[in-house]
Amino acid sequence: MSDTPRIYVRCLASYNAGHLHGRWIDATDADCILEEIQEVLESSPEHGEEWAIHDYEGFGGLTIGEYEPIERVAELAQLIEEHGPAFAAYANNVGTDYATADEFQDSFCGEHESERAYAEELFDDLNLSDIPEHVRPYIDYDLFTRDLFLSDNYSVDAPSGVYVFIR
Repeated sequence: MSDTPRIYVRCLASYNAGHLHGRWIDATDADCILEEIQEVLESSPEHGEEWAIHDYEGFGGLTIGEYEPIERVAELAQLIEEHGPAFAAYANNVGTDYATADEFQDSFCGEHESERAYAEELFDDLNLSDIPEHVRPYIDYDLFTRDLFLSDNYSVDAPSGVYVFIR
């Protein structure tokens, strides 16, 4: 398995003739992908003109269809390379058709140990930590966390905790 998003493209004429002719292609540049697809087709024993994506890896759980537009494959691969698995988690949640860099950046609140850890950090960032010491024992972080994640926030499991997003 590769961390770099890549696709396996196969010549369909060869595939239909019983030959498994294809190649793994790094998926971050649409022009390079199209050039390599052309090389696959030209070097095929059947000299086909049609191709399909028969496998993929490094897309963090995103589904890449056999006939996914190459421009979109490259765009998703670039976003995953730039933002890592958090982008893949976001795209899986909102749908790959709606996942954009701007929406991701507006929505992503970081990776945290837990939802509660995020809530406590947010509480401190809002300067609510200036509450007098004698009042602090009455702060219910569990309730604050629950309310945050019932309304504006959601989380997705991450390797070391959760990715937090705001709607």
